[in-house]
Amino acid sequence: MLDADVAKQMLGSLPLVAHLGVEIADVTAEGGAAQLPDRDHLKNHLGTQHAGALFTVGEAASGAAVLGAFGEAMGALTPVAKTARIDYRKPARGLITATASLTESAEDVMTRLQQNGKAVFEVRVALHDAAGLLVAEMQVDWHLRKN
Repeated sequence: MLDADVAKQMLGSLPLVAHLGVEIADVTAEGGAAQLPDRDHLKNHLGTQHAGALFTVGEAASGAAVLGAFGEAMGALTPVAKTARIDYRKPARGLITATASLTESAEDVMTRLQQNGKAVFEVRVALHDAAGLLVAEMQVDWHLRKN
């Protein structure tokens, strides 16, 4: 597995992620998590977390899940987010935590990658506020290829 601290540093160095103050909270073989802080400049005209900031924390969590799932193999692979969809369920207030996981095993994805030279797979993300309320759900389809 890719060292969690290395993965957090890699994702945290992305300019937009850093600009918004998104922090990578967890990177494991089972998934990833990221947090969006509660800051005034991240809020919309209603005083809730901005849709674009929510999308960014969800995409960052999905990237953490990808790094965690493919671990040490990441040095020979290039992941790219291919498509993404987000459903906003409730007004998002306060600290937001996005948790993400692949919908299939990393082994199955790697098998397709070995057979076809590329693979597309889905990562599902749930975004919750500090009270545990589900505020958004997201799906990110990732394209993975060998370098």
